[in-house]
Amino acid sequence: MDANLTAPADAATSEVAAEAARRRTFAIIAHPDAGKTTLTEKLLLKGGAIQLAGAVRAKGNARRTRSDWMKIEQDRGISVATSVMTFERGGLVFNLLDTPGHEDFSEDTYRTLTAVDAAVMVLDAAKGIESQTRKLFEVCRLRDIPIITFVNKMDRESRDPFELIDEIEKTLALDAAPVAWPVGRASEFAGTWDLLEKHFLPVDADDSSAVALSGLDDPKLDALVGAERAAALREEAELAEGACPPFDLEAFRQGTLTPVFFGSALRDFGVGHLLDGLARYAPPPGAREGDPRAVAPEEPKLTGFVFKVQANMDPNHRDRVAFVRLCSGKLVKGMRLRQVRTGKQVPVNAPLFFFAKDRQVAEEAWPGDVVGVANHGTLRIGDTLTEGEELHFRGVPSFAPEILRHVRLEDPMLAKKLKTALDQLAEEGVVQLFRPLDGSLPVVGVVGQLQLDVLQSRLKVEYGVPAGFQDTIWSMMRWVAGEDKAALERFAQQNRRDAGEDHDGALVAFFGSDWRRKRAEEEWPMLRFHAVREQHGLVAARK
Repeated sequence: MDANLTAPADAATSEVAAEAARRRTFAIIAHPDAGKTTLTEKLLLKGGAIQLAGAVRAKGNARRTRSDWMKIEQDRGISVATSVMTFERGGLVFNLLDTPGHEDFSEDTYRTLTAVDAAVMVLDAAKGIESQTRKLFEVCRLRDIPIITFVNKMDRESRDPFELIDEIEKTLALDAAPVAWPVGRASEFAGTWDLLEKHFLPVDADDSSAVALSGLDDPKLDALVGAERAAALREEAELAEGACPPFDLEAFRQGTLTPVFFGSALRDFGVGHLLDGLARYAPPPGAREGDPRAVAPEEPKLTGFVFKVQANMDPNHRDRVAFVRLCSGKLVKGMRLRQVRTGKQVPVNAPLFFFAKDRQVAEEAWPGDVVGVANHGTLRIGDTLTEGEELHFRGVPSFAPEILRHVRLEDPMLAKKLKTALDQLAEEGVVQLFRPLDGSLPVVGVVGQLQLDVLQSRLKVEYGVPAGFQDTIWSMMRWVAGEDKAALERFAQQNRRDAGEDHDGALVAFFGSDWRRKRAEEEWPMLRFHAVREQHGLVAARK
């Protein structure tokens, strides 16, 4: 083959590979109140993405955090939607996905974690590992996502660092390697000792103000932190280096070891050190499993998948944006991509980069980047986009909801607006939407009560539709599948009162008890009743 013909392709591949290597795409996971949103704001501040960080518990204008932009988030001081923020630092591009902290939004968090290459686990220094932290960690473990641990609030009363490290190892079955060690506790907290670089980071000083020392025996340490704290540090650091496993990059990237940082997000201490750790240790985009093949990031042809759809980020324009994680190739403004599920062409005329609610048009984007694509109801969560190849990315699931409610409309004249609103919010993944086959009131499915509160708030604020909810006669639902199309049709006809279709037209069954579900499985052995449904390759409607 002529070398001149292969050169452009080789050049394109090397350019894509170089840009992919610059990307660090990560999520922040934490139990509510561990300080996740505050840490997010400070990371953005370090990256120059914002000029003034907002504190979640501040008042008035100071409270307007950049990552929590919905009205209900600002009113309650919680994160209920995934925010995406992009910034550059030190020649690297960071894509930060801030996930909902509340357990009622675990499905949104799960989908977000399919789009990242690493995660930062935030622990409250006084509380350690809490229930939601454990759940989110298990999601990360399913995908072998490398995790960096940030022990927050060291400037307050806290547990012993050895106790926290021991808890990480025993509770999560994960090796914990401290890369920093706290000097003092609570009001006596003076900074951290970098166990790898052998320098001291003073609290309330800029991260560039690290003090280089010859070692822990350097007399300058006593002058910096006082003889008592210096003596305690020498003893603890020696014990930490002897008792804890050393940091191992390969073990970290395999998801079996976590480096541990200490600091205070509120005081902006240790955040730069954490960001440096992300830059140094977190992996760039890697190969991604697909059907029928895995995709390498350096491939010149573009591929990506939709992991989130957000409606009304700009209420003035009633917009809908699909969040696409790029897996390979180069995205250029104006491209037309193939939506594999339907075979349709999707124009990407103005792809967006995000800074939480703020946005700017992306002239180009690369593997690891998350871009927004204007969506007029075409793109769904789990969709794969390519330059033409028939390819599906796996691993974007939907889970059977734990709460089922009918939607009760206060004003019947708003029925059409309610249908539009529910359709859009179901596309977004705020709730799951089911339409009973007998034509009765639509059913929404959620994981927890807070999701219903958010749905009610957004229906009223964004769509002008006051609505309420009423109990259903069912306690669970399952997706119904099988190769026998005639059996599926018979099941639907015989169970019209207790069956419906989800937002994608797939058949679902409702049950009043687990006993009824087991009975259906016995009566219909040719059918399968699934609690989890893969989102790729969705059928447009039941045939």
